[in-house]
Amino acid sequence: MRNSFSFNRRHLVLTIPILLLLLLITTVHSRYSPFDPSDLISDGVLNNQSLNQTTSSPFHLALKSSAEETCEQTYGFLPCTTTVIGNLFLILVYGYLMFFAATYLSSGSELLLQILGPGIIGGLFLPVLGALPDALLILVSGLSGSTETAQSQVSVGMGLLAGSTVMLLTVIWGSCVVVGKCDMSETENSAIDRKDTKRFSLTGSGVSTDIWTCYAARIMAISILPFIVVQLLQTLHSTSGKHLAVLIGLILSLAILISYCLYQVFQPWIQERKLKYTRHKLVMSGILKHLKQRALGRLLADDSSLDESVVQKLFHTIDENGDGRLSASELKALVIGIRFEEIDFDKDDAVSKLIKDFDKTNDNLINFREFINGIQKWLDEAMRVGGGSPDPGPRTHKYLDNFHDKTKKAHALLGSKEPEEGESDGGVKNPRWTSFKASLMLLAGAVIAAAFADPLVDAVDNFSDATSIPTFFISFIALPLATNSSEAVSAIIFASRKKVTTASLTFSELYGAVTMNNVLCLSVFLALVYFRELTWDFSAEVLVICIVCIAMGAFASFRTTFPLWTCFLAYFLYPFSLVLVYVLDYVLGWS
Repeated sequence: MRNSFSFNRRHLVLTIPILLLLLLITTVHSRYSPFDPSDLISDGVLNNQSLNQTTSSPFHLALKSSAEETCEQTYGFLPCTTTVIGNLFLILVYGYLMFFAATYLSSGSELLLQILGPGIIGGLFLPVLGALPDALLILVSGLSGSTETAQSQVSVGMGLLAGSTVMLLTVIWGSCVVVGKCDMSETENSAIDRKDTKRFSLTGSGVSTDIWTCYAARIMAISILPFIVVQLLQTLHSTSGKHLAVLIGLILSLAILISYCLYQVFQPWIQERKLKYTRHKLVMSGILKHLKQRALGRLLADDSSLDESVVQKLFHTIDENGDGRLSASELKALVIGIRFEEIDFDKDDAVSKLIKDFDKTNDNLINFREFINGIQKWLDEAMRVGGGSPDPGPRTHKYLDNFHDKTKKAHALLGSKEPEEGESDGGVKNPRWTSFKASLMLLAGAVIAAAFADPLVDAVDNFSDATSIPTFFISFIALPLATNSSEAVSAIIFASRKKVTTASLTFSELYGAVTMNNVLCLSVFLALVYFRELTWDFSAEVLVICIVCIAMGAFASFRTTFPLWTCFLAYFLYPFSLVLVYVLDYVLGWS
């Protein structure tokens, strides 16, 4: 985190002069004469000899109407201009300030997460803060001026919404695959951590993620439902029906937002529960394999029932004191003796789950009959998962191996909780000071984002007027670079560590950011359209968002390994999106 602080200090050093420069710059007005330079020109001040002269002389200079030559200053003092170069400069300056705000919000959120942990902070607070710069830009784009002005500027908000989603799922997603690629294992079809010897092999190198990343991709795909609902209901012919369609989409978007935040709050608990269950299945698999080895591969009798004589030998081996019942200490000795090399888990927790599975008399001891019934239940589970049959012969060996392999793979897909290199799990030093620092960073980021969102939208609108380039394309390309740059750089750096755990976290955060765009930012946008009674004419833009989210969501929902060639698919979708919007809007006039 020390690097993060120094990074922010460097940006602060650059930001202060920029803010001072903005406060000093004002709008410059000039006057010119279309006449010959040798002509005498009045300064507009009458002397005694010209009291009776008319002041309507063609040589009398006057400022043109401010509506013709001047621009409106945001807040009454921030600089503005009507020239192309001037507005481009302002877009760069305001864009940098929004990038600075996003960086501070991100860094402050990470500090707060370290102190307070996931739960409410990680599930509710952080996703909202991550989408705050985008949401503010969308909000101010539709609040400005009259309804006509808002209708013109709200395309900036839609461009930012579509541009952020498309950029994260195409350019950033593909770049994370490139920088995070590792050699692919030929046997397990997964990436090998920190091994990158195949260079740029399209099929021999790639990245792997855990199963939770697939869940995040599915949630992202579901989050486009409000777009689809609003767009389908726009086919209604009445104005009131279209207005109602926006309201329905807004309610649905808010419902998905609340559901997603609740899922984020409880997701760590769900993940831990599922991880513990999978580890319990690995203990099951290990004990069954141990039993199979003692039975020389034959656990079932000729009538396909469990061979109790084999199980009895194992029972007596475990029962060290010979009292006919297995205690927790005796079962723990068994678990330790098996030596589970694949995982590191809490042995006491594994024993307690084993007793819970076998003990039907609730005395925390397992008699021989309970042991037999428990082993039979485990064999039935292994047969169901491993795809075996009640064959007393060699097939017993096969389905137990299949069960073990599938359980091992499921555990690997769930990911591990091991800390990354350079990270400490010993807590935060001086939490009070860290909390104060995090609060200041969050406050500074929020204030800067709120203050310069409106000037940035105005600069984009003025640049569009000066160049005749539609505001959608300017905001689609330029604004996401400002609001998502810190997130993009962080994702790429994290992916470059070339591990399954870091790749999983990187892609999960990308899918999460897109989900917040599709629900939080869309909710803000739909609220503007509904309450300001704006016209919904964004059919092409909505189609682009749906195509990219469905394509990448479906692709990432059902696979955990992405070879290098998949990055080209992601890169292709970016120019495809721009071309599609241009053709639909400006060639076919679809919207």
